[in-house]
Amino acid sequence: MSVYRPSVARETGTSRRRAALLAGCAATVLFTMTACGGGGTGGTTNKDGFAQAAQNDGAFTVWVDATRMDAAKLYKASHPGVKMDIVSYDGDANGSNYLQTKVQLFNRTGKGWPDVVFSSQNNEASWAVDAGFAAPLNKGLIPQATLGGFAKGANDVCTVDGTLYCLRNDLSQAVLWYNAPLLKKFGYAVPTTWEEYQALGEKVAKEHPGYLVGDAGDSFTPEIYLWASKCGANHITGPKAVSVNTTSEACTKMAKLLDVLIKNKSMSITGVFSTDFAKNKADKVLLMPGPAWYGGAVFKDGLKTPAKQIAVAPIPQWQGDSSPSTGNVGGGTWLLSKHSAHIKAATDFLKWVTTDNAYQGEKAPGFPAYAPAAENWLKAQAASGYYASDLTALKDASSQVWSEWGSGQFSQEAIWAATVKPGLTQGKTIESLLPAWQDSIVKYAKSNGYKVSQ
Repeated sequence: MSVYRPSVARETGTSRRRAALLAGCAATVLFTMTACGGGGTGGTTNKDGFAQAAQNDGAFTVWVDATRMDAAKLYKASHPGVKMDIVSYDGDANGSNYLQTKVQLFNRTGKGWPDVVFSSQNNEASWAVDAGFAAPLNKGLIPQATLGGFAKGANDVCTVDGTLYCLRNDLSQAVLWYNAPLLKKFGYAVPTTWEEYQALGEKVAKEHPGYLVGDAGDSFTPEIYLWASKCGANHITGPKAVSVNTTSEACTKMAKLLDVLIKNKSMSITGVFSTDFAKNKADKVLLMPGPAWYGGAVFKDGLKTPAKQIAVAPIPQWQGDSSPSTGNVGGGTWLLSKHSAHIKAATDFLKWVTTDNAYQGEKAPGFPAYAPAAENWLKAQAASGYYASDLTALKDASSQVWSEWGSGQFSQEAIWAATVKPGLTQGKTIESLLPAWQDSIVKYAKSNGYKVSQ
């Protein structure tokens, strides 16, 4: 790790002491609000598993993306006595690394860290712990009774050597969304296997051209299809180790399936959030594999699909595979800063925003990671009258996310967007791009200090 040194021509007296202090902070990765230039006064206190800054009663700062803005505002409105500043940022969407870049800056300057931050990525713990940013949560800050309420495995992406450094916001397990009345009108059955899914796509292309059984135009496409197919492109095997194999049978057979449907135009490569998709394809969606949050964010809010049309089923499985698997797109995590001078207030918000029914159980757009809130969320979704089926498939899929696709420091979404998506727009097949995808993953991983096996 590089050590920060002020760029001055001469260092004497106070400046030398200040430089040494900052260098020590960077070298040991034990930044505190006081020792490293934070806003507290007085010394630090070792508590809850880390050295805490001197605390004060000022406003704590929360960074959220646009989607989580409502959660922060709801907390502020329902806790009028709490001093709280809300800052909007991109949420590290599509692996932008904005948070990591800003934390590196704050570490150098000794100030600026948010008290609590939401990230749309599940890999922040892979760098935030070493950077001295994320506070441990299971050493006294969050009761075990609360932590035990999260879905099994939900917080695995937040755990480093047995210590929990973030809380999962929601589960983004992939399922099969479909237009129930349209499927019935066309006389089709919901496919249960990938083989049936491909056959249906080929039939749709011939019998109802223009209608879609999926979309492969987003940067998270591999997390829906390749992950569900058990493609070993992103198996994190250790803190800084990854196994990459994009040309196994599990990868190639899914790539071939996608290529067939892309070629016959029953699968779009536009992207579900694009203006073109909303304008020209909103009423042409017959089937759409996608994460739990598609129901609200894509169909209800984005495409304005009317009520009682969209239903949900389990994502297809390969014939003969007795171990159901699915992928995951996002979900996001909440982190608490070790530098916070408002630990109690920040922790109260962190617990509320991840577990309280006022947000997670009633208003959250995605399937809550906190199991009791998820039960209430499912009831609220059913009571809304929007869906054409029950949502049992969402609950079942929450425990079927394939465990061998990890959350490394590098972003698979950024890699896919830079490597595969341009090739698709040029008419290349996904199968032909698999080797290039592998090479790109390896390069990204190595550049982030990972030992790679292929």
